[in-house]
Amino acid sequence: MRRDTMAGRVALAAVLAALALAVLYGACLAPSGRMGLTAVAGLFPTAAVISGGFKVGLLCYGGAALLALLVLPDKGLALLFALFFGLYPVLKAKIEGLRRLAVELVLKLLLFNGALTLFGAGLRTIFLSALPLPEGLPLWALYLVGNVVFLIYDLGLTKLIALYIARVDQPLRRGRGA
Repeated sequence: MRRDTMAGRVALAAVLAALALAVLYGACLAPSGRMGLTAVAGLFPTAAVISGGFKVGLLCYGGAALLALLVLPDKGLALLFALFFGLYPVLKAKIEGLRRLAVELVLKLLLFNGALTLFGAGLRTIFLSALPLPEGLPLWALYLVGNVVFLIYDLGLTKLIALYIARVDQPLRRGRGA
């Protein structure tokens, strides 16, 4: 790989990480929609994977997650980004690279349920206290609803990725002759 290409990829990761951090900071200031904005911040590592490759996406995610944990006033949102909304879009690219729908679905659900279990077991006061859960809700119901919401999120993320490729990435590549 040429040096200028490497520098360009690092710069892409840095700019997208900074944008993710700005959205995460906005989530800290927002009176509502905090989890939604945290999910939106995960779009930037996704863009890094598409435009620069898996390693650029990891660099973007890692930089944004580390800075979020260091500088954001709401460490709960920083952890939510670091443990799921920033990481999942990067891993989604690898999982979908398998090109076996059943295996992809199982891996995605394992990843989500692992994150939900981690949040539920270790971080209950940070994450689950923010959700308006009815008293006495059985744990299986939380997982059932969570999995449905996750599958809707994954489908929406797939549609946003297709939109990004068609409207942003491909025109940029044509414009620079790549």
